[in-house]
Amino acid sequence: MNFILRILLTALAVVILAKLLPGVVVEDYLTAVIVAFVLAILNLLVKPILVIFTLPVTILTLGLFLLVINAVIILLADAFVTGFGVSGFFMALIFSLLLSLFQSLLFSILGKD
Repeated sequence: MNFILRILLTALAVVILAKLLPGVVVEDYLTAVIVAFVLAILNLLVKPILVIFTLPVTILTLGLFLLVINAVIILLADAFVTGFGVSGFFMALIFSLLLSLFQSLLFSILGKD
């Protein structure tokens, strides 16, 4: 139940950010839920692999390269989900930063894990 609530809160954050950011497009609410689910799957499967492969660069940049990895995950979700679009890498970077902020705020409503 907690997973479904997190997906719905992430979908809400995606919809809000699509309204706020000019380079992000989400067609409808179902697309936002699909984007949230795809982001959860990509963060579960692809992100750890990318972190391991880029570990030297991540250490060299004191962890700032993780922002680039998050932007790449957003661009992958853009490629997989029709009806969701991000205009470029810089917009994906801003979207990932704001999505993380919104998720932390919304997940704090849920309380502990």
